Amino acid sequence: MPRMIEVEIDSVRVSLTNQQRIVILKQVDKERYLPIWIGLYEAEAITIALQDIQVARPQTHDLLKTLIQSLNAQLIQVEVSSLSDDVFYGNLVLEIDGSRRHVDCRPSDALALAARMRAPIMVAEDVMNQAGIVPEEDISDQDASDVEQEHATNLEQENLDVFEDFLQNFDVDDFDPGEEDED
Repeated sequence: MPRMIEVEIDSVRVSLTNQQRIVILKQVDKERYLPIWIGLYEAEAITIALQDIQVARPQTHDLLKTLIQSLNAQLIQVEVSSLSDDVFYGNLVLEIDGSRRHVDCRPSDALALAARMRAPIMVAEDVMNQAGIVPEEDISDQDASDVEQEHATNLEQENLDVFEDFLQNFDVDDFDPGEEDED
């Protein structure tokens, strides 16, 4: 069984280039993210669950939640188990009568169900290594002040170099204080 990494739903976003939806999963113990492109309806289902929006009639994922509960099953976790040819694969891990069962599903459906049932979300380590994103670190305040100080020192040196060139090329004989400008 592959090593799994716990994540949480960070956000559901809209791509500015093509209006497709992306769910962003964030690793729980690290600043690493996994973006997964999902359908419009799945994005809506995840957002409704995350924001606790009440709908007039149960949606498909609400039906699945009710079905799991009515069968006295428990959703142990949902998994993003693999990635092949840019397609993510997922599982629902259910416990029924003391026995664990893995049910193949799309990760977007698994995430919508996990949001409703407050189930842990796990991602296979190789999937996270393959498609995870670590944001670049910002320049810290100390680094910024170091860069600023270095820039100021370089500017000061440039100014001194110009003055040194002037002094080296200055000829006192070329300067006659008795001469006045004739305009």
